[in-house]
Amino acid sequence: MSTDQTSWDSAVHHLYRDAFAYIATGPRRHEDWTLDVLALMARAVPDPRGWARVDDAEKDPERVGNPTWPFAVHRPEYVAPRLEEIDRDSAENLLLALTETGCTLSNLRYFDESPDELREMARTILARYGDEATYHTNVSKTGSAPGTLDFTLESLGYAPLSVLMEDCGLVVVSDTEVGLFWSFSN
Repeated sequence: MSTDQTSWDSAVHHLYRDAFAYIATGPRRHEDWTLDVLALMARAVPDPRGWARVDDAEKDPERVGNPTWPFAVHRPEYVAPRLEEIDRDSAENLLLALTETGCTLSNLRYFDESPDELREMARTILARYGDEATYHTNVSKTGSAPGTLDFTLESLGYAPLSVLMEDCGLVVVSDTEVGLFWSFSN
């Protein structure tokens, strides 16, 4: 599956319209892609294709003098072990769970589209990064198989990377790009 800018931008803006989110893609410049994640968190790199970016904290007064806000400033050694690799199906579900606080799929009821239509939007987003991309998250809703997330679990566990009460996210890593999909709760 491939995607174009119009489809990708539309899916990103539609899915995250009600979330307090930060969605950005930057170039992959390092073998240790955690360095590219930190550049995205600091808003230090543009989207290599000029596609949509969602930055709900862009005009927040907390950002003055702190371009990473609401992310905390971390070293790569802190971030890397907090991002566990997951499979593509779990990444699709996670993109949908990030559309509202609580990181759960129950928020899909707030959309007019069917779960299958929403899942297609998630696939459109992931298609940008190609079939060889890897997926990483700070969320720990560990499924029964290694590298999977189980969204039927009631509890939410995550390794915080922000200064807010809750932050859950997905990092998508390809050979040429790194995508950051993050949702926050105050």
